[in-house]
Amino acid sequence: MRTTALFAAWLVLLTGIPADSEIIDRIAISVGTSVITTSDVDQEIRMTAFLNGLKPDFSTAAKHEAADRLVEQTLVRRELELSRYPVPDASAAIPRLEEFQKSRYPTEAAFQSALAEYGLTEQALRDEFYWQLTLLRFIEVRFRPAVQVSDRDIQEYFDKKVKPVAEAAHPGDPVILEDYRAQIEDTLTGQRADVELDNWLKETRGRTAITMHEDALQ
Repeated sequence: MRTTALFAAWLVLLTGIPADSEIIDRIAISVGTSVITTSDVDQEIRMTAFLNGLKPDFSTAAKHEAADRLVEQTLVRRELELSRYPVPDASAAIPRLEEFQKSRYPTEAAFQSALAEYGLTEQALRDEFYWQLTLLRFIEVRFRPAVQVSDRDIQEYFDKKVKPVAEAAHPGDPVILEDYRAQIEDTLTGQRADVELDNWLKETRGRTAITMHEDALQ
């Protein structure tokens, strides 16, 4: 899950190019009354690649995948605004940013160099982590309470997924369901909440006017 600011259509970007040149930031997708621009799509690609340690892919297929992610983000953001769901404090993203930096880069200079290589800023990365936390909170509040996991569900997951792995890892040791019950319940709840989110996104997309401007996604 990624955050991208929505700008007005046909915004002229002049930063980092010759004074006698212009780059037009075109509308890539219209989502109801909101727009997602080509620069939003490009940043989504760069951000995803940066987080995954991959080279950015600006192919038409990759742009469509990024566009789909941004449409879903826009739908969730609109729901957050309309229904006033609780959101995390902005400072909650700072520890995640620090943990990411520490795990990937030995020095501050290396971190800043990597950001520059991908055309990103530290603030954009912080915003991305904040969006991830916001989405998790939305799922937790909107979908998890309705999920029900039965004892049978837990037993089946234990028998099929947990027990064989645990027995292989620790031959001869007893593998008891109760030692894993809470973890299994949390896993199943999370999986089913994700399914509920996917269903909600499909339904919401179906009743929202969404237009992909194909010429801007080439």
